[in-house]
Amino acid sequence: MAAQRIDVTAEAAALLRQLRDEHGAALMFHQSGGCCDGSAPMCFTQGTFMTGPADVLLGHLEPGTPEPVPVWISAAQFEYWSHTHITIDVTPGRGAGFSIEGPTGNRFIIHSRLFTQQEQADLEPVTTG
Repeated sequence: MAAQRIDVTAEAAALLRQLRDEHGAALMFHQSGGCCDGSAPMCFTQGTFMTGPADVLLGHLEPGTPEPVPVWISAAQFEYWSHTHITIDVTPGRGAGFSIEGPTGNRFIIHSRLFTQQEQADLEPVTTG
């Protein structure tokens, strides 16, 4: 089985289910590259944030919504993070930029760790937008 680049905590999955129910649309993440929003994962309804050839698909989260939730990152940022496993979590606070969890009083955050040598060897190639 291939190693996964992304995961989601139970708490973040619950918030994703709530957002899916409230917005009635499939969701997606784009991992910000820094600057104004720091390095916050930003959540959008699919189609409101357009990915392109400069974006990399890290994988899909399975939070219990009808559709998997794709997680994208810019190719430039992926170069820095390609050796890390990312877990999307949630904490109290204000969401970043246009991320749709803002009104809930929570914000998505990431935890990262280095891949083990075995995980690194088991990673599948990424897809670009």
